[in-house]
Formats: sequence, structure tokens, C-alpha cells
Amino acid sequence: MHALILAGGKGERLRPLTDAMPKPMVELNGRPILWHQVIRLRDAGVTDVVFLVGYLGEMVADYFGDGSAFGIRAHYSHERTPLGRGGALRQGMAMLSGGGEPVIATNGDVVTDADLAELLTDYQRRRATNPTHCASILTVPMASPYGIVDTDGTGLVSGFREKAMLPHAINGGVYVLSPDIQALLPEVGDHEVTTFPALAATGRMSAVLSQEFWRSVDSPKDLREAAEHLESKLAVLGATL
Repeated sequence: MHALILAGGKGERLRPLTDAMPKPMVELNGRPILWHQVIRLRDAGVTDVVFLVGYLGEMVADYFGDGSAFGIRAHYSHERTPLGRGGALRQGMAMLSGGGEPVIATNGDVVTDADLAELLTDYQRRRATNPTHCASILTVPMASPYGIVDTDGTGLVSGFREKAMLPHAINGGVYVLSPDIQALLPEVGDHEVTTFPALAATGRMSAVLSQEFWRSVDSPKDLREAAEHLESKLAVLGATL
């Protein structure tokens, strides 16, 4: 199975860490974010990873090389001029020779425990009954960026909640895509504002909601929370060995 990782982000909100490296190469517990993604993809059965690189992309290539040290085959799609995420995906998909097999695609800053097998199963099930189905995407509950104030019917405050979950889901930045989607991706631009709405309008996209840990590492706070989560997982693993 092939996977595409969007690894060209500059990560302006993570400066100065990203002054000298692309955002997906920022370290999380001593390893680049990309390392954590690659190992997770490998363990899910991915054999080939195409890194979609742009800003300081040579750092990604220098780190992963041919991928053999990480149990994968690594390939690189270099963005010579800014293509946007959709354009980068289109260029990367042109490198694949998967014989019609679906491909996993992910933003290069996502850290999650979501079950990739569940996402793949959803794609396969829907594709079996609808040959035009193009994408199964991960969604996650939306956390309020602000504290919630609860009140009773008279306006009296009854409590406060931090990081309360809202009754909405957001795009988790992890997808299982049909090769057919390549022709629908923009040559330049963002697939999430062009291709995805078009697929949704024609009933060719589904979503799988995950309650597992998920962070898009956009800020130092996100980086810290992702690191704390990984540390807690290691602590639990160590306690069970």
C-alpha cells in the first residue's frame, strides 16, 4: 500500500523552530513528527511513502533516504513552485503505480491514534457498492478553543468547562483516496476547498469519526500536548511489559 504525506509546510506559528526546518521535521520526543507518522503507517501495512516536499525538503530526504532504515520505500515529490496542498497531492499521485489500489494521504503535522484500518475498511465497503466513491476521511470531535460557561434557565452560572467538546466534527487531515481522485484535484490550490466539496455534493465521500487522540501540531501548545500524550503511552506500555 502507498501513502502520501504532505510535508512541505513552513509552520509559521512554530517559529523559531521552523526557521531551519519544515514543520513536519520538528521533533516530538526526540524524533521528527514525520518519523511518528511513518512508523504508524508502516505498522498499518504501508510499504511505500511518497513525501510531498517543498520548503527545505532536502531535510526530509536526508533524514529518510530510501526509507529502508524505517521499513518502507521512500519516494519524494518536489514542489518547485507553490502548488497548494491539492496541487501537491495531484503531483504526488502521478508518481504512483498502485494498480487501482487506494492510497492513504495525511497532513504532515497530524499526530493521532485513530485506527487507519477502520478508515480503509470504510473506503472498501463503500467502494464495493458505489464504484464512484472517491474518499473516506477521518473526522474528530471539535474542541472549543475557549472555556465554556454553563448557566441555568435563569442565567445563574452553574459551572465552567475547559476544552469542552462541541457538537461538531472537523476534518482530521487523514484520508483514504481512490486513484480516480487525481483528475479531480486542482493543479494549484487546496483540495479541501475545491475537490472535497465537489465530492460531498455528489455523494462520493464519507467520514469516519474517531474518538482517539488527535492533534494537528500548529503551535507550541499543540506540540507540548502531543509530546505529553506520547510520553503517557510509553509509560503505560512500560508498565505492562
